[in-house]
Amino acid sequence: MSNTFKIDLNWKRSTDFTYDNFNRNHSLMFSGQQFLNNSAAVEYLGNADMANPEELLVSSLASCHMLTFLAVASKSGYIVDTYNDQPIALLEKNEEGRLAVTTIDLKPVIEFSGAKIPDEDQLKALHDKAHRNCFIANSIKSKVNIHALGRIS
Repeated sequence: MSNTFKIDLNWKRSTDFTYDNFNRNHSLMFSGQQFLNNSAAVEYLGNADMANPEELLVSSLASCHMLTFLAVASKSGYIVDTYNDQPIALLEKNEEGRLAVTTIDLKPVIEFSGAKIPDEDQLKALHDKAHRNCFIANSIKSKVNIHALGRIS
């Protein structure tokens, strides 16, 4: 099985092209004509009002994990009512001394309903299976920690 995914990225110089002055703002166009203004992180002279690559990385992982978790939970007979997460990515020097997103902490809070509610061990097993099958998790080097909380609604 093979799938291809494509975006359009566009940047144009609007200032002097020196490190301290060049504009980091650029646009991303996704499928369905979804448009996102993007920049560097503020710490790297970017625009605080725009998403940055580090946020996009953590959002990709969190979204993939959630979608995989929902698939695993539904196939296991659980009913998920809500899934909320506030993931955090840590940018620091890696073992080679280069800046990298070394750790991503997912903190999903999930509400279940119905006759079948997972206990703590079952919830962990669902997340473990979701993590093993998440396409993005399988594509990155970052350590991923899952601090999950399940609730009955």
